[in-house]
Amino acid sequence: MTLAELNAIDHAKFGAVLRGVFEHSPWIAAEAFPLRPFTSVENLHSALMEIVRGASAEAQLGLLRAHPELASRAAIRGELTEESKREQQGAGLMQCSPAEFARLHALNRAYDAKFGFPFIIAVKGLTPGEIVARCEARLERDRATEFAEALEQVGRIARFRLEALLGGEQSEGLPKSA
Repeated sequence: MTLAELNAIDHAKFGAVLRGVFEHSPWIAAEAFPLRPFTSVENLHSALMEIVRGASAEAQLGLLRAHPELASRAAIRGELTEESKREQQGAGLMQCSPAEFARLHALNRAYDAKFGFPFIIAVKGLTPGEIVARCEARLERDRATEFAEALEQVGRIARFRLEALLGGEQSEGLPKSA
């Protein structure tokens, strides 16, 4: 799909097309629909992120909690969204050794217990070892800092997904990956 096509479709189809950009959070696309037309992928992404940033803390927390744990049992059972499955496979998380899986699972539990939402990171270009190291480092932060970081990571994930969805259209002179 192109950005021009996205700008031209009706509300229901717009929501359906963007349903995978933010995990199980169709309210973001619904709020973005009246803001059309979007002039670039960057413009669309910025509008979506303004909606996220302007949402209540409760809605933001719901968005964070909608994300799956990395290398979780849900991933193994095949219960992830297609977008999450593709991203986790690309980072090698679906091929973790039993020891790597156990470490990630322990970190996921510790992270969720401390912050009240799952560890979220844009895994594109990262190895399982790098993901583990970043989770360990982020566990040392306070909740406010980590809440902001998790929302930033949601934004990075959304940007990658938009680029994939819209055929990698260039955005106002920016490279394809931000």
